[in-house]
Amino acid sequence: MPEVVMPRLSDTMEEGTLSRWLKNVGDPVHKGDVLAEIETDKATMDLEAFDDGVLERQLVAVGTSVPIGQPVAVIGDGSATVAPVSAGPPSDDKLSAPETPEPPPAARGTITAPTSAPISGAAQVRTSPLARKLAHDNQLDLAAIAGSGPRGRISRADVEDAIAQRKATQTVAEDSAQAPARLPSTGAAPTFAEDADEVVPLGAIRGVAARRLSESQAVPHFFMTAVVNVERLIAFRAEVNAGLAESGTKVSINDLVVRGCAVALRAHPEVNASWGGDTLLLHRHVNIGIAVPTPAGLVVPVILDADRKQLSTIAAETLELAGRARAAHLTVNEMTGGTFTVSNLGMFGIDQFTAVINPPEAAILAVGAATDVPVVRDGLLVAVPMLKITLTVDHRVLDGATAAAFLRDLTTILEQPLRIVV
Repeated sequence: MPEVVMPRLSDTMEEGTLSRWLKNVGDPVHKGDVLAEIETDKATMDLEAFDDGVLERQLVAVGTSVPIGQPVAVIGDGSATVAPVSAGPPSDDKLSAPETPEPPPAARGTITAPTSAPISGAAQVRTSPLARKLAHDNQLDLAAIAGSGPRGRISRADVEDAIAQRKATQTVAEDSAQAPARLPSTGAAPTFAEDADEVVPLGAIRGVAARRLSESQAVPHFFMTAVVNVERLIAFRAEVNAGLAESGTKVSINDLVVRGCAVALRAHPEVNASWGGDTLLLHRHVNIGIAVPTPAGLVVPVILDADRKQLSTIAAETLELAGRARAAHLTVNEMTGGTFTVSNLGMFGIDQFTAVINPPEAAILAVGAATDVPVVRDGLLVAVPMLKITLTVDHRVLDGATAAAFLRDLTTILEQPLRIVV
């Protein structure tokens, strides 16, 4: 009687949360069928069957976190069928119903009215498994929540906003009804419900990120910053985008930086390396991770073989991966294999910052915003856009001179942008 166990679906995964059953007890199962959805530290993945038969048991309720290797279901000949574990949000075929697109909302997390329990209509709302579980735990009707995602898809952040709005509404109502009783006779400042601290559960992605970043702090870091004159880079970007106008592809400054890093890493293979404990791993492929903030935490999709791809390809892949990351639809392969990472906060107006290394990579580049700086040119004071880039380095893998040579050449590539495309 084959047992279905929680698989390792990512390189950093230690446990997974069963977010939805797609097969019910008694259903026939064929090898390769998707039995359930599993939420890992990086994304929501499919749990596939490796045997033919009948799903006889569901050993785990929806919403349960299960360590790798622990059984979650049993596939047999159908003679030992047992009712599924009942806990958490509904796990029957209602959750498997086709999603019905909702019209785009006016504001994220807006609810039309508070409700005491979820209704069956929530099964047809476009939503993520984590958002569905959070709504169930807080007795919110998903059908009454306006989603901020594509085609009105409801994310965890939307549900959290709806919970906060309901809490605020209830507090105002309580204050209005009990106003006379709240007046203290001693003249002390009153205490209201909204003054209490809010406890936010740590999601799978943020929890794993916290552990990995804590591990990163054990790495001996050092930092170095260069200032790049991006006057020609900005002009080059405008020229490239004009040539790509008909294709609909747009190249960003970050795309140029990623491609520039790929060219520099190809010339400096010692930087395209990882710490291997008692060895150094020099990677043959230049795979650049791109830090993407999402409602569930920071994820790093990877542009594979960035040194072998055209600038327009990198731009298209980056746009696609970033969108899939925010929708929690990345696959394991799209988030593994990175050899170097770029983290850009320039769009938030941050001039300069230092980034934490993503182990076991040897380095990460932090990119700030391009800022006009006064420069004397031909006796005249002119404004020139300057960009600060900061390299964080694992001193176990690289020394200062090696890292400085890489950063020097990267600066030259960005200031002479034709080198990016050759």
